[in-house]
Amino acid sequence: MTETALRKPAREAAPEPVANTRRLHVMTWGCQMNEYDSARMADLLTPHGFGETERAAEADLVILNPCHIREHATEKVFSELGRLRQIKEGRAAEGRSTLIALAGCVAQAEGEEILRRAPYVDLVIGPQAYHRLPELIEARRAGGPVIATDFPAESKFDALPQNGKARRARRVSAFLTIQEGCDKFCTFCVVPYTRGAEVSRPARSILEEAKTLLAQGVREIVLLGQNVNAWEGEGLNGRPWRLARLIEELAKLDGLLRLRYTTSHPRDMDEALIAAHRDIPALAPFLHLPVQSGSDRVLAAMNRRHRAADYLRLIERLRAARPDLALSSDFIVGFPGETRADFEATLALAREVGFAQAYSFKYSARPGTPAAEASDQVPEAEKAARLAELQALLAESQRAFNQASVGARLPVLFTGPGRHPGQIAGRSPYQQAVHAEGPAALIGELAFVTIAAAEAHSLRGRLHPDAVS
Repeated sequence: MTETALRKPAREAAPEPVANTRRLHVMTWGCQMNEYDSARMADLLTPHGFGETERAAEADLVILNPCHIREHATEKVFSELGRLRQIKEGRAAEGRSTLIALAGCVAQAEGEEILRRAPYVDLVIGPQAYHRLPELIEARRAGGPVIATDFPAESKFDALPQNGKARRARRVSAFLTIQEGCDKFCTFCVVPYTRGAEVSRPARSILEEAKTLLAQGVREIVLLGQNVNAWEGEGLNGRPWRLARLIEELAKLDGLLRLRYTTSHPRDMDEALIAAHRDIPALAPFLHLPVQSGSDRVLAAMNRRHRAADYLRLIERLRAARPDLALSSDFIVGFPGETRADFEATLALAREVGFAQAYSFKYSARPGTPAAEASDQVPEAEKAARLAELQALLAESQRAFNQASVGARLPVLFTGPGRHPGQIAGRSPYQQAVHAEGPAALIGELAFVTIAAAEAHSLRGRLHPDAVS
């Protein structure tokens, strides 16, 4: 999944809490799954007297929910915890107590080390224990620091609220987690160790949450999972369903204008899901399908269990089913043992596919993963040079894709006001940011826009006379 660039609260602040209400500040870094989880934690704590605040200095409870995937993630966490310690000590001097909770994959992977280096942290909560937050808070008040990083038999999805007060602000697009965990064990990845085995929510629960979101004004739903296309949940008929069947049922819901899903694994793209891109109009023609490398030797070392040719054949089948499908991907450069020839194979694959978007990163060792123990680590300078070369190629591919949109008439889902007065902003079916002059009444609607220009990171267009579709 992609990394959020800036640290931010989980959502906009809730209304000013009533007297005696405890204050909650949630800080989220990283993927969409973290954002979803942060929202659920805030929802769960609302009935227990917590109202949200944008300022950590006002909070009785601060939850830090960071990403563990990116380079130097743990050190960034300790830096932020140091800042929170100062806030905690300052409030204590004024007679006000503050609880600091570290959540997410960092907590799961390094909980003991966190408490050793930062004993002022009160709660360390892994992703599978969020539903126990109220009892864990009370346990902390009754005793010392609490660590909850087990993988309980019960699913957190059965306990976390799915339509709480914190979600009622009107939004056009919303995340909906349907699957969590990973059974793939790529040698560079910590997710199987921090999120656990693959777990799929039942279809009925997903559909109920989707209906609630639509009733709140949401018009686009993004299905989330570490391996979202590995979803295999109990269907409405009591038998297992795969993702294509779930998408078919979701597409029938009144008010749903657009449906997407992320992140996918190439090995879980079955024929029914490929056909869904052809047959279900609400399913956006945009797919994030990480390949990681174009070298078969590196893919084998990563334990991806597909070859470059397998990936390219899959792209051919997808484009045959949906010729206008736009593709996004993830790449890791400088994986242990990667040679210049291996890297050239990655460049060749990127050129052949022509990605509309892509995310690329230097390999960074994650403690506890097999690749971290490899002896043939690529020098940092070489990794940086290769990353710059790949990113230049991917940026040119994205520019070409955006430029090809000029003159096209695209249905745009408008999600909010634009950067300038009288302007509204939205997304094309291919996840391109689009700006156009138009009335605020079109926010939440699907309207046709003729693309006039492709700018660095967005498209500029004008509303079609028969704009509302």
